[in-house]
Amino acid sequence: MKDRNTASKTVDSKRAAIAAIRLAMVEGRSDERRLIDSFKTEQIVSAATDFGGNYIDSISQIIERAVVAARREGVIGDTHGEHGAVAGAAHEAIMQLKDKATGLNVGGKIGVARLGDHICVCVFFAVGLLHLNEIAIGLGHRAV
Repeated sequence: MKDRNTASKTVDSKRAAIAAIRLAMVEGRSDERRLIDSFKTEQIVSAATDFGGNYIDSISQIIERAVVAARREGVIGDTHGEHGAVAGAAHEAIMQLKDKATGLNVGGKIGVARLGDHICVCVFFAVGLLHLNEIAIGLGHRAV
């Protein structure tokens, strides 16, 4: 049987994941800002940013953008551990899509959300050539 504290932490990681996914899927900047503000009422700090390019060439760009957006919005501080948590979660999310995206162009949005010790990064990808796009998401989690 889980104790109350363990159950609460599980719920926190799930809530952070849901927030990151929702943020990665929002379309416009005004909707993005509204969602970020609404998450604050739930003690969830979040950030989002766009990306695009060749999958292989974009991997480091996506990781960097996730870390920069998280710092800009106050999701993480200026510590090595927090930077590493976001970078690791972003890398995990990106690697979940490597079989589908390698050799193709990708574009989309990154959502980062933190609730307490839990940081989740979601990448929402449109993958493809020309107008023949496939849609996919990847999700990574780290605890700090």
